[in-house]
Amino acid sequence: MEAIFIYILKTSGLITLFYLAYYFLLRKETFFNSNRWFLLSGLITSILLPFVVYTKIVWVAPTRTNFTSPINTTIKTIPVEESWFDTHLNLCLIILYVSIITLLLLKFAFDFYSLKRVIKGKTVQNQADFKFVDVSENIAPFSFFNYIVYNSSLYNTSELENILEHEKIHSEQNHTTDVLMARIFCIAFWFNPIVWLYKKAIMQNLEFIADAEALKKIADKKAYQYTLLKITTHENCVAITNHFYQSLIKKRIVMLNKNQSKKKNYWKYALVLPLLGAFVFLFQVKVIAQEKKQKEVNGVKEDIIVNTKSDPKDVFMYKIKKNTTDKELDEIVQKLKTNHEIIIAFSDVKRNSANELTGIRVDVRRKNGKAQIMQTSGNEAIKPFGVIVIKNQDGTETVNLQTGEKIHQPVTMGEGPDDAESYTSNENSPTPPSPPSFPDGPMPVANVDMSKMPKPPVHPKDVSDEKAMKKFNKEMAEFHKKMETFEPDMSAYEKEVEAVMAKREAIYEKEMAKYEIVMQKFNQDMEKFDQDMKKHETDIKKHEKEMKAFEKENKSK
Repeated sequence: MEAIFIYILKTSGLITLFYLAYYFLLRKETFFNSNRWFLLSGLITSILLPFVVYTKIVWVAPTRTNFTSPINTTIKTIPVEESWFDTHLNLCLIILYVSIITLLLLKFAFDFYSLKRVIKGKTVQNQADFKFVDVSENIAPFSFFNYIVYNSSLYNTSELENILEHEKIHSEQNHTTDVLMARIFCIAFWFNPIVWLYKKAIMQNLEFIADAEALKKIADKKAYQYTLLKITTHENCVAITNHFYQSLIKKRIVMLNKNQSKKKNYWKYALVLPLLGAFVFLFQVKVIAQEKKQKEVNGVKEDIIVNTKSDPKDVFMYKIKKNTTDKELDEIVQKLKTNHEIIIAFSDVKRNSANELTGIRVDVRRKNGKAQIMQTSGNEAIKPFGVIVIKNQDGTETVNLQTGEKIHQPVTMGEGPDDAESYTSNENSPTPPSPPSFPDGPMPVANVDMSKMPKPPVHPKDVSDEKAMKKFNKEMAEFHKKMETFEPDMSAYEKEVEAVMAKREAIYEKEMAKYEIVMQKFNQDMEKFDQDMKKHETDIKKHEKEMKAFEKENKSK
């Protein structure tokens, strides 16, 4: 169960990483189609990348204490019973998680039912790859795969043409798949607010794509923007569809009039790659410990390599957690003494007000008279760790103190006479630099008061009513005149926004120039690291070859 929670946490973190990269770097660029694939690849990567594991081999002596990730072998765990609070807390979290997912799935099913109810019984007009459905309900136009649903009585010929061109783009480019995919992620990761913002970003970007592509086929750009404003009178829409109006009219109009982004800004997409690399090196490292043993041949001792994944006969683990009681510590002491003839002592035990362990010293005395010591102390509760007893094939036993802390930086503690402590750290891989953040800050305030924007007149339901239609056309003419007063303010606002963004881009480009220099140094360090790793592998293969030749020579004698 813990592994599932960790996977969900890692996936949520990756989704957050992609969203922040989109929000600060790509949101205001006009690379709408590229942004679409960036957002979709973010969802797919967040699901798959937690399964990618980087394997690191650590060579240890059999008499050393190794702080690494758990040994990958069959482990006979002698557990310390979990507290009543931990057991019931995990159960409550699982019930809460599943319950909310169930409710969201029911809402998802209801949305499908609502869509089916709108289309059911209506006349479907097939044209090319599209299925047009003209309904009588006062509902915003929308598309769902190749279905395009609208109420033709609410619009004149020009407006209806603009709407259909927009919805055709949604259908042709299969935008419904993006919407459904984003909805599924919201259901699975409902607890992460970034996921809901991610879904909103996907749907907004789809509207930008449809607007930009539709304008390539529509001659009157101004009429298209008026159509956007007219659709704002329709508040009803189907949740799981691409509907023409999505409460972002101002953003869509700004994007329609925005200058095309410079192609050189495509480099922003590559900035996510070092962050993904850092994620793998920091959280996806699997450490495999391999032991060096000594074999005596003709009176000469030689080191041989033994892989602890296959060499141990049995492995026993005695866990110590933050809520382990003094009584449970005493039980571990007795079991190690009885089962393995190992003397272990827990001292300097410190607890906080919640009776959680915040400090402890562990002294292990082995049968050969040598000792191992681990001590930790602080204000926070300790991380779980364990005493590992490895029973080897030859009948001997190896004792390790093992914790999951900093598995990307393995730490070994030397073994010597009583009370001897020796610490060395092994940091093999270079740490990638963090890319600069795009400058943020307040944006210019638009002179356009959207609350004062005139509302378009309501189209008569009965198009054959000449008096009503004449009145409607007159009101529409007045509406167009009032809307023209907003255009100068919108143009001035766009210039102010472009000026602010130009200054921020200049600052960001300077920071990126510095970052690229640091990245070159990082790449050089990585190349050296790769060369060292290849040399290390070559040495291992050479050693194995020599050992095989040595064994063959001994057999022939």
